[in-house]
Amino acid sequence: MKGDLFSSEHMVQPAYAPGMSVQNAKTIKYAVDGEMLARQGAMIAYRGNLQFERRGQGVGGMLKRAVTGEGLALMAVRGQGEAWFAHEAQNCFIIDIEAGDALTVNGRNVLCFDPTLAYEIKTVKGAGITGGGLFNSVFTGQGKLGLICEGNPLVIPVSHQQPVFVDTDAVVGWSAQLHTSLHRSQSFGSMIRGGSGEAVQLRLEGEGFVVVRPSEATPHKPQ
Repeated sequence: MKGDLFSSEHMVQPAYAPGMSVQNAKTIKYAVDGEMLARQGAMIAYRGNLQFERRGQGVGGMLKRAVTGEGLALMAVRGQGEAWFAHEAQNCFIIDIEAGDALTVNGRNVLCFDPTLAYEIKTVKGAGITGGGLFNSVFTGQGKLGLICEGNPLVIPVSHQQPVFVDTDAVVGWSAQLHTSLHRSQSFGSMIRGGSGEAVQLRLEGEGFVVVRPSEATPHKPQ
């Protein structure tokens, strides 16, 4: 059988080493040798001897998820084999988190990660209850984190001299050491007249970066 479908662009090859890699723009491949973690329901194919089990978040994590609709609904993947992960054909990216790094990410943008990474659902300081959610997931440790994003994200540097303001519905994540607060960019008079649609943003200050997707959040779907 012949055709473009069977070209090297689409044909998967066996993994040569355990771990995470980008299969294509919309899919992450993970060669499992032991255990890894992924969002529930994100596996689209696998081969080998793998088991998939729901991973609890603990009482605190479940409570935060129930209140906010955010958080991480995870599954553990155990055994030896290869698995492919994707979510709604969103673009996939891999971040290498090193010792001493801390990254805060919206739960809707997490696809999969190494078991050597620790995560904790924390309050976004200074943000209050916003459209982007009151809680984000903070990742620390050393390992790879697979993220998804609708469209190609922007990575914007943040400095003490130049804070960055982002729409709470568009932000994907940021360096966890940044200081966050809410910023109102619309006057009271403008709000009375109907507003600009951009009344409140998340202000980030310090040294680091923020990742923003090129669209605002769609209505929340269960994860």
